[in-house]
Amino acid sequence: MASRVTATEAAVNLINTLKAQHGDLMFHQSGGCCDGSAPMCYPAGEFYLGSSDVKIGEVAGVPFHMSVSQFQYWEHTHLTLDAITGTGGQFSLERPTGLRFIIRSRLYSDEEWQHLPPVEICG
Repeated sequence: MASRVTATEAAVNLINTLKAQHGDLMFHQSGGCCDGSAPMCYPAGEFYLGSSDVKIGEVAGVPFHMSVSQFQYWEHTHLTLDAITGTGGQFSLERPTGLRFIIRSRLYSDEEWQHLPPVEICG
């Protein structure tokens, strides 16, 4: 089965560092506003999820969510969570580490599209 979101080794390393400091985590793909369109990392349960959000998968055992309206634009793209040098979003846990999470995306192949798992409605 194809996946909707994966993570690079650099992202997994940063996730593991943040888990060691903060415990269980969650991601929400920001749709804009203060931090642009960045993947935001929070302690699990700190970001309120409702019926307008979907869980698209997990990376390194951490659930990854986005709004339904944003998912409608991104549903044909595979997301890869990466970590690069830079300053993270002002509300995201990685901000003081000197690294930031980013999303890299690509369109699904026709074969992948046929084997995607369904998303889970939150709330």
